[in-house]
Parts: sequence; C-alpha cells; structure tokens
Amino acid sequence: MALNFMTAEEAAQMINHNDTFGLSGFTAPGTPKAIIEEVAKRAEKEHEAGNEFKINVFTGASTNDHVDGILARTNTMGRRAPYQNTPDLRKRINSHDAHYNDRHLSEMAQEVRYGFYGDIDYAIIEAADVTPDGEVLLGTGLGNIPTYAAKAKKIFIELNEALPKTLYGMHDVVLLQDPPYRREIPIFTPSDRIGSPTLKIDMNKVVGVVKTNSLDGVKPFTEPDEVSKQIGSNVVNFLLSEYRRGRLPKEFLPLQSGVGNVANAVLYDLGESNELPKFRMYTEVVQDAVLELMKKEKCVFASTCSMTFSDETERELFSNLDFFHDKILMRPAEISNNPEVIRRLGVIAMNTALEADIFGGVNSTHVLGTRMMNGIGGSGDFTRNAYISIFSCPSVTKGGLISNIVPMVAHADHSEHSVDILVTDQGVADLRGKDPVQRAEEIITNCAHPLYKELLWDYLKLGKGGQTPHSLAAAFAFHTAFAEHGDMQKTDFSKYC
Repeated sequence: MALNFMTAEEAAQMINHNDTFGLSGFTAPGTPKAIIEEVAKRAEKEHEAGNEFKINVFTGASTNDHVDGILARTNTMGRRAPYQNTPDLRKRINSHDAHYNDRHLSEMAQEVRYGFYGDIDYAIIEAADVTPDGEVLLGTGLGNIPTYAAKAKKIFIELNEALPKTLYGMHDVVLLQDPPYRREIPIFTPSDRIGSPTLKIDMNKVVGVVKTNSLDGVKPFTEPDEVSKQIGSNVVNFLLSEYRRGRLPKEFLPLQSGVGNVANAVLYDLGESNELPKFRMYTEVVQDAVLELMKKEKCVFASTCSMTFSDETERELFSNLDFFHDKILMRPAEISNNPEVIRRLGVIAMNTALEADIFGGVNSTHVLGTRMMNGIGGSGDFTRNAYISIFSCPSVTKGGLISNIVPMVAHADHSEHSVDILVTDQGVADLRGKDPVQRAEEIITNCAHPLYKELLWDYLKLGKGGQTPHSLAAAFAFHTAFAEHGDMQKTDFSKYC
C-alpha cells in the first residue's frame, strides 16, 4: 500500500474539536514533533473566530514542548493523561483549564483497552521507518502506542529522518491480552525478548505520513549539586551495606531509577563503586548516566521504555549503535512498568519524593497538597512491587524555609506500607519491620534537617495515643506556617497543646 505523504498543516486540517489522540513516546523521546504543533496553530485561529477548539491527549508519560507546551499556551488541551511535566500545562491544570487524570503508567494502556476513556480518534506514531505492509520501526520511546494504534480509528505517522534505521532490533513490542485471557509475561531476566522488533499496524487506518527531521530536544541535566551528590552517596552506601550483609544476592539485582539529578547522581556513584558487581536495569527511562556506565561496562544491560538522552548523548548513541545495540531494549510501558515482572525480577526501586512524613508516607505529586507538580508517573508501579523500595528527597528546600520531612504529607501518593527506605542529604532511614513510632524516631533522627528536628520531636509528643499518634489538629501545621509566613520554621505547636 502506497504511503500518503502530506504536510503537518494538511494533517491538522483533518482534526475536529474534542478529538482524542493517542501519541507514541515516553517522555520527549518518541513523541511526535510536527502535527500537534499545527493543530495548536489551527486552534488559535478557531479561538480568534470565537469557536471552541480543544483536543484530548493520551500518552505514555510526559511529552515535550511540541505537544504539552504549545497545547497549553494556546489553551487547546482538553483532557490529558497519564503524566506531564511541562510548566505551561501545569498552570492550566492547576487553574482547571485542562482536565488532568494522573494515573499509574502501567495501567493507562489497559484502561484504554477496557474502554474507560472512550474512543481514540487518532494515533500519531513517530517512526524511524515504515513499510507499505504496515511494519513500523519505532523511535527512541514506546509508551502506550501499541494499544493506541490498535484502538485508534485513524493513524498518522511522523517519519523522522533523524532516526537511524539501525535502531531495528532494539524494540520489544508486545500487546497484552485482556482479562480473562491474559497469561503470564515470560520475562525472567531483563534481557528476555518476548515480542516483535516492529509495531504492526493496519495500513487501511493510516490517513497520512508527515516527514520530520528532529532529535528529541532533551536538555542535558545540570551537574548534580552538593545536596544531590550527598543523597546519591547515601543511597549507594546503603546498597553497599545491604550487599555486605548478604541481604542482596551476590549477582546483585536489577535497578530502577527515576528521572532527574538525584537519579543521575546515584547512577554515577554506582559506577564508581568497585565493590558492587556489574548490574542490569529494569526501568522505565534510561538517562545519560546509563550510557556512561555502559561504556565503563558497569551497567551491562538496560530494559526500558524510553532512551531519554540529551541531544548530545543521543548523537553519541546513534554514532555507536554497534556497541550499544545489544545492551538496550525498549518495551511498551505496561511491560516496562508491569508489577508482575518487577516483583519477579526483584527490582530495586529508587524514586524521588516532594515530601515525606515522619511515619513513612510520601507525597510525589502535589505542592502543599493542592497544586499538581508533575504526577505519580511510574513510582507506584515500581515501589509497590520492589525488592527494596527507596525514596529520596532533600531534607529542606528554599534555603531551609521548607522542610521536606513533615508531620503528615499534604497529599498521599505512597503510604507507609510501600516505603522501605527514606534517604535525604542528612542520612538514611530504614523503615523495614518498624512500627509507626519507631519509623518516626528513625526518620527524625536520620533524615530531618537540624533546623526542624526539634519541631518534629515536638509534634510526635503531641499525639494522643493510638498506634500512629497523629495530632489531627496539628498534622498540617508545617504547611499552614509556610502558607501564612513563608517559613515552616515559624510553626508554633504550643497552640495545639
């Protein structure tokens, strides 16, 4: 079947108000670059003419400025799921101009197949290559595109000429059956392949192919600051301690790491450890640090959903694919983040928190409990099923005006049942096997900043009994003090006595 080439502008003219899109990609990699931008431009003209025009966007995770950024600035985003990290869209979500459904990433594809979100009008697939019979070589991120392509009424393909066809073989494309017919996922090591190197689509649904030529535009992470370095060092020292005690197998276990400077700092520190053995990763995103560890032969394999590399590192990857080709395997999000596989492999999960409370609860998403930051992402997928679940955050932010260790988290994403280890720049709290008061003592002693230790001890004394001695009146006193005075140190517990 001949490919129908068109411009992104021509594709955008086919879109109607309230159409729902399923996009390829997971973070910026694999995310379409052209058609959605033209849809946003068209929406601006419709808005100027007094017409309502918004679209709904489902993805694998976050996207890029070509999607979430421009749709937010033009107020063209209707519904959005399952994750985002763009400042412009964040503003729309918090002002209710966009309807954001924050979901566990492993659940999104199956929930679309179950019909929970209605019809998918269009799938947009970024591809390195496509054959006339419907074999699509995907790019550097998969996300949920196998499901979106299967469920969509129509499909656009963005054929990105910046992507080398030698990516062939680095994808493991699988579409799970739904209950009651779902079977086990036969992944027993991170490198096990269970699917196809390409995505098979129905070419009768393809309404247009748009050529692009663009890398993913991921900016390099800044050099970790001293706080991030200390957190990274604390995490690695904890893993070393577990390894020495024999609580980790001599072969070590696969690692999952979140996104950001702390995650990169942890990985770089792991690379410097001569005592820990070579390791594999079973994760949702690999970053620049992973490529460096592979060159050092410290990380020998990574199963992921996305290669979230800076443009410079992406160019290095493409120019050395012979070396990296058999060391990275990309899978759909419901495989990379699948609880069954995570539990089976014994993945060590390392994720970040906005804040944690003294009893072990974690807030990953909402600033002061109300304003969405990014979303829960895959942290819940991994932490609830990990061999060891580690959360980290700085002990304070804003120069000490905010304590990230609080009496009670203002929004609960992960309960104390899911958090094994809490790490800050101050130290490590091992919460395993401890009751609530013991957890509080461990966290205050080892993780709280000196500016806030006494306040946290004071709060613990306020509790009126029970297994978890919260003071309902004072539980959010830290947050209230910041809202009123801009400084949590001005918390006054005397009025609650």
